[in-house]
This record gives sequence, C-alpha cells and structure tokens, in this order.
Amino acid sequence: MAMVNVEIISKEMIKPSSPTPHHLRTHKRSFPDQFAPTTYIPIILFYQPSNAHDDVDHHHVQKCYRLKMSLQQTLNRFYPLAGTLKEDHSIDCNDEGVEFNEARVACNLSQVLQHFNMEILNQFLPFEPHGTHDVLLAVKYNIFKCGGVAIGVCVSHRIADGASATTFLGAWSATSRGDEYVCPKFDAATYFPPKDISWGKGDIGVTKEKIVTRRLVFDKSSIAALKKNTYSTRVLAVSAFIWKRLMAISKSKPAPAKVHVATHAVNLRPKMAPPMPTHSFGNLWYFAAAVVSPHDQLDGGDDHDRNRTLVMKLSNAIKGIDGDFVKKLQSDAIPDSLTKKVEVASKGDVESYRFTSWCRFPLYEANFGWGEPTWVCCPSMPFKNLVVLTSTRDGNGIEAFVNILEKDAVVFDSDEELLPFVSWKMA
Repeated sequence: MAMVNVEIISKEMIKPSSPTPHHLRTHKRSFPDQFAPTTYIPIILFYQPSNAHDDVDHHHVQKCYRLKMSLQQTLNRFYPLAGTLKEDHSIDCNDEGVEFNEARVACNLSQVLQHFNMEILNQFLPFEPHGTHDVLLAVKYNIFKCGGVAIGVCVSHRIADGASATTFLGAWSATSRGDEYVCPKFDAATYFPPKDISWGKGDIGVTKEKIVTRRLVFDKSSIAALKKNTYSTRVLAVSAFIWKRLMAISKSKPAPAKVHVATHAVNLRPKMAPPMPTHSFGNLWYFAAAVVSPHDQLDGGDDHDRNRTLVMKLSNAIKGIDGDFVKKLQSDAIPDSLTKKVEVASKGDVESYRFTSWCRFPLYEANFGWGEPTWVCCPSMPFKNLVVLTSTRDGNGIEAFVNILEKDAVVFDSDEELLPFVSWKMA
C-alpha cells in the first residue's frame, strides 16, 4: 500500500514516578556498550482492536493513560533509560525522561497488515532509528481508525541490546497488567570495564546509499528443508541460506568481493561463569565472525554440501565465543577480533554481512492488558546486509528482515534459489 497518513496529536516527556536516588545517578557503560552502534533498536508491536463495537476514542484515552502511568513506574527500575548520555560515555541518570508521542493513523490496522510494504513501517516509530537524538528511549502510540494499536519503540543501542530491550518491554507490559517482574541488573561495567577504543565505532556497515528492507517468512517445512543434512539449529540453517543468497549478489557484479565475512551476534550472558542473569541490562553480546575466501570453492559441487559448509563456518565461529573468550574480553587487552573487524571493513575487496537473532526473545508476550500482539517486527535499519531474525507468532517459523542496497534488491527479489523457500505473506 502507499504511504499512510500518521498525524501526531501530542508529545511529552515521561519521567520516573519517583526520583532516582543520588547513589544511582551515574551509570557506567561497559566495554561492549562502547562498540555498539550509535543507532536505536526499533521495535513495533501491533495489536488488534479489543472490541469492534466499543468506543474507539474512549478506549484510546484509557489505553494511553495506562501506558503512561505504567511507563512512569517501570522507569523507576529502568532509571538509566530516563537519563542522558554524557561526554565521558557514562549515563547521567537525571530523570529527564523518555519521549512519548501519540498519533492517529488514517486507515485500519488490517490495511497495513494485509497490504503493507516495509517502507511505511518507520512511520509508526517515534523517529528514524538512525538519527541523532538526546533521549535514550522513545515511544509512539499509534491508534488506527478501527481501534487497533501499534506501539513503536526506539531504544538506544548505546545502552541496550535486543535482549535488554525485550526485558524492558516485558517489565513495562507486566506493570501495565499489574503483574510482578524481575528487576534488571545494571552491573555490566563491573564484568566488562570500559576500554580506550576511540579508534573504533560500532557503526561499521552504515551507508548513505539507499537501503531497502525485505521481509522473508520461512515456514516450518522450509526450515526443515534447509536443515536437512546440515545437523544445525533453525537459526543457523536460515542464516547460512540467506548468507549464500547475499553472496550470490556480490558475485554477480563486475568486480565481486574476494572475501565474504558474516558476523553473528552472540549473547554473552550464558557464556559467563557463572552465567549472568537474563535480565542483566546492557550490550552483553559479541560478534562471531565466519569467513569465506576464494580457497573455499563454494561455486561448484552439491548444493547440500555448500549449505553444510556455511553452516559449519557459522557454527564454529559461534562456538569460539566461549568461557575462555569471555575471560579475554574482560581483560585489559583489546580483542584481536575487534581490531581485525575494523581493518577488514576498510578494505574494498571484502563484503560484510551481519546477522542477529531475536528468535528466543518473548516479544509476543508483551501484553499491556489488551491481549498479546498480532505481529512484532523490526523495521528498516541503515546497515547494508544486516539481517534480523525473529520467530513468527506461532513459534514455528522465522521472519527475516533483510536490509540491502536498493540497487541489489532487483537481483534479490528475483533469485530463483531463494523464492521456493520463502513467503511474502503475513505469518
């Protein structure tokens, strides 16, 4: 469908309902926080109307008030999100608040879900996720003509990863329902003290070229076919397949890349000894890097063999992020993998691909009191070859949000090896 009219009707700052104690006013960012992207993590949750015969405006007022009040209470425990980033890269937990926008959408929710295109989704966010803003958290409450709702959330990647963003959403929705939740822990810098990495940034891969996002749905049968003879998880099977199809785009160009590097985000929490709690807040991840060089000779042979090779490369890279690696990450030294990543990114004959999986995040459990979301998505990001994987609502499939150059989309959209495995329909 064409762009929809989304009219902002109010903007305000939501502050914690209680002032943050003085001894908690400074939040130190960890080493992984330092190399995280300076963009925002965008998440949109869509909810069906509660009752088609209800007064839409009346329920809109009630829901919005409920969201604001519960957000105030949630920020008491997630106080760094209401602060501001300081020049020394710490967070001043000054209770400045988070941005909260209300908007009306001039169409029904069904029109977006049935005839959507990825281009319109960012309209439901409080702002563009790759922009520069003062707040660390922003929310946009979108009300459709039918009474359906979309809650767009932008969480600064400078302070949180996808797991932390999900933890916040779970706590906020639990508060809105009147339920209890586990309090977050803000001690990541204790385990991973900051380092001097002023030469490195987490925005490697950000491009000014036009990026488009393609949403691919892999159902249970497609995933089973991709997993066949690879002895892998569904995430690895889908990641390896998409990596192979993206490499095919590069190889079709007049001057193809010689080396292809795929990184997969790895959650560090369970890698610790003892493991960190799942509700530990911050950027507690690191990237596992798998490399395909000309010596790998992936262009010939059996297709299953090629799939197995790529799965094995990704699997071995992820296994390398183990307890011993985490200990090195906690030391004063800068990991060789990080310096090599910066070096690789500066070379023109290397193509990079980023994968991150949200498949285990309980995003579909974000019930604010009017039911679970009918769809959760990650809209467009300005990173070339960034792939975000999420579970479908039924938990059996995988949705892949693939960010590629607009000029590469023509080849990707007509890829005869890709199309038999994916659906473009709403799962």
